[in-house]
Amino acid sequence: MEKQYKTLEEFYPYYLQEHQNATCRILHFVGTALLFVILIASFISGNYIWLVSIPFVGYGFAWVGHFFFEKNKPATFKYPFFSLASDFKLFFDLLIGKEKFRAKAKIN
Repeated sequence: MEKQYKTLEEFYPYYLQEHQNATCRILHFVGTALLFVILIASFISGNYIWLVSIPFVGYGFAWVGHFFFEKNKPATFKYPFFSLASDFKLFFDLLIGKEKFRAKAKIN
């Protein structure tokens, strides 16, 4: 039986395990960074129609990373809120160097 996650703290290690491929992590990072650029640009310009592109940019980059590089199913389908929060957590962890783009090898 598959584990059911109740908190973000329980979920995040699983999320990291599903994001071991460096290209997948880079694509997640780029998609999230572009999301912030679009968000800021839309508010500065007053052109709020750009906000419509945020889900396509954010999920588009992430899903390419999963389907073509990580070769797994995005956690978004089962845990949408934990997955979204973890996307932002990973982005900032990568930004400050707490996580690396090349994940540590799994120990079995």
